[in-house]
Amino acid sequence: MQNIRNWKRFETIVQPALSLAPTTYLDDIRSQLSADEIPSAVAEHDTPWLFGWLIGVSQFQGISDANAAAFAAKHGVVGWDDVMTALKAGPTCPRLRSYWSFDGCRYRKAACTCAEPQHLGACPLTTHPTRKGALIVAAYALALFVRDICDNDLVAWFDRRLAEADGGPDAPDRAVAMSRALVAPLSEISGIGKKVWSMALADLLLAADPDRERWVTSGAAMIVVDSLLHNHLHRTGTLRRFRAEHPYGPRCYAPGGCADLIRGLANRVDARAFNPTFPACFPRFVQFAMWRLCSASELDLCNGNRIDDRQRCANAACPIFPRCDRVVLCPSGTGSGILRLPAWPE
Repeated sequence: MQNIRNWKRFETIVQPALSLAPTTYLDDIRSQLSADEIPSAVAEHDTPWLFGWLIGVSQFQGISDANAAAFAAKHGVVGWDDVMTALKAGPTCPRLRSYWSFDGCRYRKAACTCAEPQHLGACPLTTHPTRKGALIVAAYALALFVRDICDNDLVAWFDRRLAEADGGPDAPDRAVAMSRALVAPLSEISGIGKKVWSMALADLLLAADPDRERWVTSGAAMIVVDSLLHNHLHRTGTLRRFRAEHPYGPRCYAPGGCADLIRGLANRVDARAFNPTFPACFPRFVQFAMWRLCSASELDLCNGNRIDDRQRCANAACPIFPRCDRVVLCPSGTGSGILRLPAWPE
């Protein structure tokens, strides 16, 4: 009974965010992908174009989006042809022979170091203007992955992986199993983390080709938990009520963590009530609505800029204020912005 009350309260807490979320969410993604010519690239299995788009998305990590975009606009990013030309030239470094041998390259642009220093002087990675070495490593690792594992056809590999993971329409957690079939191997690529992959793939799968049912279903199930979302679940008392308190990090994706709670809520909310073209179960939209309530670039209500994390939230203008538990995020007064707790038992 207590658990039922917790789910009902969680739904009540999130309802204002869902009501304020744009009903054009899917249309907005489709419009952006169309502007980037992604639907046609998918239809034509244009791997170089998709590679360039994915590498472009990977730039948005480590610094603000504005700074990342400005640097990429000025200097460009490592393209498919750049990598293929470099590889065909026969570089001496043994790390560049295959995707598997490239693991552990450890190239660092600022320090001018790598795992094979005797080959660094002739290494093609040093010739690119990308702002940091990890992004160059990411481009080469992804290109090698596509060449050696995907047989130069990223779209066909997506289709194959999703089909292999598809247990059928009645299989439990079908969407989650399919999305993991893509994210898990891609997250092994050096320089591009699970969070970036989930963000990029969610949009790509949701909107690139509405006739690919497995793509749409998998994209709708992808959830990204950043510190804003984790802290929101803590401040509202949601984590405490479900006995799921944990530090921000990998445990957000562990069983019973933030992602599981959002997915559980999505199973109880019919997203078609907000737009009849939405999937009935739409975890990605639920996550986006919650994140939008917190983001400084969106509704800017539940974040460290608005709330003194050493005290209970006093933002009475927030639409969930009357229902929120207003749990203190940093009771120790450290001002870290992230709650530190003992390790969660496995």
